[in-house]
Formats: sequence, C-alpha cells, structure tokens
Amino acid sequence: MPDLTSTANPRVKYLVRLRTRRHRDAAGVTLIEGHDELALALDAGVRPTEVYWAPDLVRAPGLLDRMPDARVTSVSREVFARIAYRESPDGWLAVAPAPGCPLDALEPGPDALVLVAEGIEKPGNVGAMLRTAEACGVDAVVIASAERAGTDFANPNVVRASKGTVFAVPVASASTPEVLAWLRRRRIRAVVTTPAGETELGRADLTGPSALVIGTEATGVTDAWLTAADTTVAIPMRGTVNSLNASIAAAVVLFEAVRQRAATSSR
Repeated sequence: MPDLTSTANPRVKYLVRLRTRRHRDAAGVTLIEGHDELALALDAGVRPTEVYWAPDLVRAPGLLDRMPDARVTSVSREVFARIAYRESPDGWLAVAPAPGCPLDALEPGPDALVLVAEGIEKPGNVGAMLRTAEACGVDAVVIASAERAGTDFANPNVVRASKGTVFAVPVASASTPEVLAWLRRRRIRAVVTTPAGETELGRADLTGPSALVIGTEATGVTDAWLTAADTTVAIPMRGTVNSLNASIAAAVVLFEAVRQRAATSSR
C-alpha cells in the first residue's frame, strides 16, 4: 500500500504549487520528473530533499538507493497523475535545490568556452541549448536579458527539455551589461553570431577563451552585443530560409568550436 493515496493531501497541493515560479523561488527548489533526468541530476551531485515514486509505474526502484538522505514517499497512480507535469509519466518526481548561481560565482577555465544566449525564454530552447552545451563540454551557459528576474532555470520544463543537464552545466542569468562586464573582467572574447557577421563561421577563430553569443530567431542579438563584439560571425545559409531556431544555431556554433579546438590540440 503506497504511503500517499489522497490527492487532497497538503503535500500533493504543495507539489502542484511548485509548478508556479513564485512558489519555487520562495522555496529555492525545483522539480525533477523522470528516471533519466533524476539519474543525470544525481550524477551531477544533486541531492534531492524529497522523492515521490509510484510503485505501479516504476519498473526498477534502484534510484532510491542513491538518495539515502531524501524524504521518500510512495504514492498511488492517482496521486502521481496529479503531481506529474508531463505526459506519460514514469513514476519519479523529486524536489531538489534550484539550479543556477550568481554570475560572478562562475569560474571558467583558462581556455574558456562559454555559451551566452540573449533573450531566450522558451523552456524548450533553453533546455535544448543546455543539452548541447553539456555534450560540448562548455564551461558555462549564461542567459542575458533586460529582465532583472532572469531566466527561470528551475522551471520543470527546462529541467525536462534539458534531460537534467541543467544540473550538469554551470548556469547563470544576468542583464546584458552585466554579462559584458563579466566577460571583459575575465578577458573572454565575445564572438557574436549575426546574419551580417563579418566572418563565415568555418573561417572564424573559435579557439582561446571565447563566449559564443546567440540571439533570438526573430530579432537576433541587441545592438549592445553588436557594438561590444570582438568579432561577428555568420552561419552560412545555402537555402531559402534566413534564420535557424536559436537552439539549432547554438549547436552549430558550439560544435564548430569543439572541432577547431580538437584540431588545435592534436597538432
């Protein structure tokens, strides 16, 4: 018999409230749903405070052995349907400290590779960028915007879209002027992507400490980045479309940087 079977239980109502940003911000937590996402978060050192699992849905409860300090509660299928936020849930939901840190807490290495995304708000795009960034071994992902509230990295949909990599990559958000100042203090070049870039991507030097800057598909980066750029690059477009989805553009630029750096290190 599961520990929790009533959807009217206060703990169920608490978990539902955590879908809203103000409640997550107040508690300093996020929700991690899904076996794979939770496993990756654990690999990254995340320590959930609460774990809810549905015996009727979970095929192998082995993850429980990796969370000895968490408050573990088994729930009925009906309760899990209430607390789950995605389709086809697999019976795992955890409450964990929210990802992200202050910008100045980021410490990129001497050959830094940083992804800066300006004005990216859709959880799907943010999550896809994080997955690519983790695959490329970036030092950090920074979301720049005019909004002081910053990007909600604790949004459960960001956690889901990133497949949990939001916990494996150092992340921060700040205003564009703050990010520019941070890059200058660390002597990291700003390599800004724009259709009017002065250099085609494959011919640009992406080795050395670099921040690859991506804007929105609709409007690109703001003038502040174009003015402050150390160099601007253009992704070659051979077809009739004139732009790529922001997360796709980030993937193209990041993997070109990885290619160049691997070629340099092998010489």
